[in-house]
Amino acid sequence: MDLFEKCRQFYSEPEYAKRYGFPMSPRAAMAMGIFPYFIPIEHAEGTEVFIHGRKFIMIGSNNYVGLTNHPKVKEAAIEAVRKYGTSCTGSRFLNGTLDLHLELEARLAQYTGMEAALVFSTGFQVNLGSIPAIMDKDDIIITDREVHASIIDGVRMAKVLKNIQICTYKHNDPADLEAVLASLPAGPAKLVIVDGVFSMGGDIAKLPELIPICRKYGARFMSDDAHALGVLGGGRGTGWHFGMQKDVDLVMGTFSKSFASVGGFIAGPKEAVHFIQMFARPFMFSASLPPSNVATVLACLDVLEAEPERVERVNKVAARVRTELRAMGYNLGESETPIIPIVIGDSMKALEAWKIFFEAGIYTNLALPPSVPADMALLRTSYMATHTDEQIDRVLEVFHKVKDIVHIGG
Repeated sequence: MDLFEKCRQFYSEPEYAKRYGFPMSPRAAMAMGIFPYFIPIEHAEGTEVFIHGRKFIMIGSNNYVGLTNHPKVKEAAIEAVRKYGTSCTGSRFLNGTLDLHLELEARLAQYTGMEAALVFSTGFQVNLGSIPAIMDKDDIIITDREVHASIIDGVRMAKVLKNIQICTYKHNDPADLEAVLASLPAGPAKLVIVDGVFSMGGDIAKLPELIPICRKYGARFMSDDAHALGVLGGGRGTGWHFGMQKDVDLVMGTFSKSFASVGGFIAGPKEAVHFIQMFARPFMFSASLPPSNVATVLACLDVLEAEPERVERVNKVAARVRTELRAMGYNLGESETPIIPIVIGDSMKALEAWKIFFEAGIYTNLALPPSVPADMALLRTSYMATHTDEQIDRVLEVFHKVKDIVHIGG
């Protein structure tokens, strides 16, 4: 087969597209006006966006504490451009370290309660770089089966580069984690990795049960807090949520959610962070995070520390939505956070449901396999501290009107 033949078949042939989890060919979906991806937003005001001149209520953003349009945050980014320009034009190893990077790393370590932190240019790079860097030949990584794609790829990279062993355990199942650890040899170093908040299901990793098991078997514990920062533990993450931050060995976080920017970081013991700094290839060989993005995160930290009510508000909004949607019969899985999945199952029905909400002026995200398990297609909804009560009223009104259409009730 020619290299590009599979591309043509995926784009045009329904049966081939289904192999990749899409219920019809992208060409057919585009022709029908139901292709749910890469929709250009013309203007955004946080909780509302404009598409083709029409206003939508946004319930598909990770802007949990609503800081993307905060005046202090925007002004910090603008001022950084005035002072430093638009780019560092080099890696952190060479000419790409600014005093702002060091300031942010110190602030992040303090905010998360860790000894040190290291900033990467994207959140994906944090896992792609840190995991292979910290592991060595014949070490073992154990992950929850529903961790984020960046963890999966970081683990795969570690296997290729270091010949490590990979194990998984049933989603959020401490007993299965113990069974896996008990089956492994005692000698090799081990690292257990979870999402603090799982990005599709909105459920929280069971740290009070998982961490003691890790300690029992001598395994280190890493929490990917991309969706927990700004949401749990007063905004400081999953470990703080459970009062167990001192027992978390490594924390990963991103700036593209509550911190209104792009990039990410790893935090942990000083020597471990320095080791990652010296050996994480995606960190070493990528241009450093631009000054405007760094300044944005610093400003977000200021706002979160000064306005803790934002964290309280996003959780209050989410609790109301979960309560009312469950009362309507929707299947929300085990969500406990502002990430609230509408579990539908069948991919075609999920696509139809997405279109119904879109036509009603509600912007949601469609998640199809393999981003979710087979037969677990869902609409991923997420909520912000800045959603007004009136906007939530409207969202719930639409949910009520369409709850029996295409059998999307639980």
